[in-house]
Amino acid sequence: MTKILSVGGSIIAPDRPDSEFLSAFVSMCIEWLDSDNSNRLILVAGGGAPARFYQNAYREVSEKTKLENKNDAADWIGIMATRINAQLLKACFGDYCKNDVVYNPTEEGLSFDGKVLVASGWKPGFSTDTDAVYLGEKFDAQVIVNLSNIEKVYTDDPKKNPDAKPLDTISWEDFRKMVGDEWVPGKNCPFDPIASKKAQENKMKVICAGGKNIENIRAILNDMEFSGTTIG
Repeated sequence: MTKILSVGGSIIAPDRPDSEFLSAFVSMCIEWLDSDNSNRLILVAGGGAPARFYQNAYREVSEKTKLENKNDAADWIGIMATRINAQLLKACFGDYCKNDVVYNPTEEGLSFDGKVLVASGWKPGFSTDTDAVYLGEKFDAQVIVNLSNIEKVYTDDPKKNPDAKPLDTISWEDFRKMVGDEWVPGKNCPFDPIASKKAQENKMKVICAGGKNIENIRAILNDMEFSGTTIG
């Protein structure tokens, strides 16, 4: 059984790498992998806070120098942040991860030789959520678990609307009405619009859950009751 965990950069490195969380996360994943020989994990690393720090710096410089602020340039900065986070994850899993970090999820003949495969950002135009969908398509994983600092999907932004309510389930149609169809580098939403469209087309299910709750992630991997929002 292959499952995909899209691990937000804000979970891996909120301001710097969170070694305490990573130790607990890797230990839990290894325990799940060892519980069944058929269990495999694809981990897709986000850029998170480090990406946004650099993207914001680029935007500030563009504004002050009156140079055009290009989305592609901001995206490439974010992609580089995902790559260092992915290399960290790969290193933490040691021999469980036998292949190099995947930069292009559509590459022909992509190998998955170990129990863990780690991927990062690919190219401008979408976030690592879309990379996760491509990998799910390639390795026949119908469920993507999106781990971030968002515990659940809400009816509206709870920071702006105190009446926003958390959701246990939501259809792709309703979710896509909320997030729209356009990707902007650094956009903070539960699952990016481009990935959402592709996941809906592939009839995939996405679970959005808090990335710091190790026991909750364990429950999701074991198909037990969990806290989060299921989109699909």
